[in-house]
Formats: sequence, C-alpha cells, structure tokens
Amino acid sequence: MSDAVECVVVGAGVVGLAVARALARAGHEVLILEAARQFGTETSSRNSEVIHAGLHYPNGSLKARFCVKGRDMLYAYCAEHGVPYKRLGKLTVACDEREAKSLEAIVKKAEGNGVDNLEWVSGDEARRMEPELRCVRAFHSPSTGIIDSHALMLAYLGDAEAAGASLAYRARVESGRGSRDGFALEVGGDEKMSLDCKLLVNSAGLYAPAVSRTIAGIPPATIPRDYFCRGVYFTLSGRAPFQRLVYPVPEHAGLGVHLTLDMGGQAKFGPDTEWIDSVDYTVDPRRGDKFYEAIRTYWPGLKDGALQPGYAGIRPKISGPTEPAADFVVQGPADHGLAGLVNLYGIESPGLTSSLAIAEHVVSLVQ
Repeated sequence: MSDAVECVVVGAGVVGLAVARALARAGHEVLILEAARQFGTETSSRNSEVIHAGLHYPNGSLKARFCVKGRDMLYAYCAEHGVPYKRLGKLTVACDEREAKSLEAIVKKAEGNGVDNLEWVSGDEARRMEPELRCVRAFHSPSTGIIDSHALMLAYLGDAEAAGASLAYRARVESGRGSRDGFALEVGGDEKMSLDCKLLVNSAGLYAPAVSRTIAGIPPATIPRDYFCRGVYFTLSGRAPFQRLVYPVPEHAGLGVHLTLDMGGQAKFGPDTEWIDSVDYTVDPRRGDKFYEAIRTYWPGLKDGALQPGYAGIRPKISGPTEPAADFVVQGPADHGLAGLVNLYGIESPGLTSSLAIAEHVVSLVQ
C-alpha cells in the first residue's frame, strides 16, 4: 500500500526549499524528499554565496529574468527575515585594453537585462577604491552582495514547515511512473516506501536529469544530458585588503578566478573550471599554482604561500565544454505532456540569487 501526499519536491537545496516554501504558502500539502542526511549539502553550500546583479546572462534568458527579479526579492526577504547579508558591491576589472573592450559588451548586456546602476571606473579611480587593485578600467556594480546561504536555507525551510510542509532525509527517489492520475514513486533510504502524489517538482540539482530518467512516462527526448563542471576555491591566509568583490573578465564556463568575501570578511578565490565525469569534490592543492598566476593579474601584491585549499563545488551543467552555456530549463506540462510535473534542469549560478523568482514561476506552472 502506498502513502499519498498532494505534492512532492525532490531536492532540499536552496531552490528546492524555496519552491517547497512557495507551494506550501499557496496552500499545497508538500513533502520534500532529500537523498542526503541534511539539506543543501551540495551545490547550495559549495558556491561563492554571492547575490548577483544580473550582468552576464543573455538578454531575455531565464537566467537574466530570474536573477534580476530574484535579486530584489532576495534582498527584501533577507531584510524581513533577518538573514545575514551585505550589499558590498563588485568591481569587474580589465587588466589590459583587450579586456577593456570586453567590459563594454558586459555593460551593454547588463543594461539589456534591466541593470541600470552600473558605474564606469578608470584604473586610477579603481585604485582609490581598492588600493591593492591593478587594472586599466573597471565598472562597479552596487547591487552585488554576499549572503549566508545556510541561514537562507534555514529561513526557507522554517517558512515551509510553518505552512505545513515536511522534509524527509535519506529519501532517494529510485524509480517512478507518471500517468494522468499523478505519480507513483519508489523511495529508498532507511525506510523504503511507495509514495503517490498529484504534483511533482524535480529540483534535484546535479541529479535532476538522472531523477527524470528513472520516472517512466517522461519523454526521454525532453531530458537533457548532464555534465559536471568542478570549480575549486582557495582561501587567503590573513585578512584581505579589499572591501568589495573583484571579478576578472568572464571565462566560458564560469566567471573566472574572482575574489569574494564571506560574512566574516574572509577572502576566497575561485572557482576555476574543470570538466569531470562524476560528482567528486576533491581539491587538488596543485591547482593553486594557476590561482596565483590568475589573481596576480589584478592583485600583484599577492604573496607566495598566502593561499590554502578551500573547497570544491560542481556546476550542474546541461551543456558541454565545447557548447554555448545553456540557459536554465524549467519544464512544465506544456513541455513534456505530464500534468502536475515541473522539472528544473541546469540550475547553476545564479540559482541562489534567483531562488524566490524560480519558486514563484514553479507555482504558476502547477496552479
């Protein structure tokens, strides 16, 4: 005999928790299934903890739309719920004239996304703002900030539970079947169970395509291939001589080896990019050699031995290393033909910033 619940959200990362919160507050009976022993143990806790302004995403893309809207929603949410954050601002820097031309393209793209408060900064002005910085030109984004991602997830979970949602740990979706009547799931873990639901949201992050492949009835052609792109971070010994975030001109798969600060003022650098075949959070200390080279293009005063291995995160990619970066994919019934199902694929950065906006959109698809 199966247990039954109206709505299942697969995955208790920052987006899954935001979705569960929104659904519960909209009056749905919600159960969150999380395969791990705790919420947010993978991508949601292995990132830069940056609130992005919406600079780098193609105009009209879901990443651009959700980031700009989600940024404003997130700042308001943090202020209302006491989630620690700081609106530090960010300098995106060009270290030579070739890169300076790239900055102009970034600003034009950002303005097309509705980011209208960017400020051009000369090399001299940038050094007055950050005396240790070296660049020929930069622009300042005052809407960029940092956040305590764990506190944010706690707040989302608290809101969801206050609205009646519940969370089951060590509850991995092993298989399932979709029909016009809903979904029948087989859930593994300490206590295996069969579970029926009317609404199903696949927010499994790195594992979202794999979860979909286990559910009969989802057309295989609608499930993207999953790729894993690891990024490692190195932390700085001692206090950083910077008050703002510093980003170089972006790379193909990420935003370059940038400088971010955490809520305690500790500096970290990264992530770099490394395409791997499976989930692996190993940090190879030897990768630090390239970090020194990259960081010294904009901070020449970085001393030998100042960096130490930090942690690794993995971007849940649905495009490969030789392909253009994919947009977020949010599939509703119109995309795959199954009423009550929403699949979230490729929710990498700016997923944390976009979480409330994504959640709002998911609710609109199942109402």
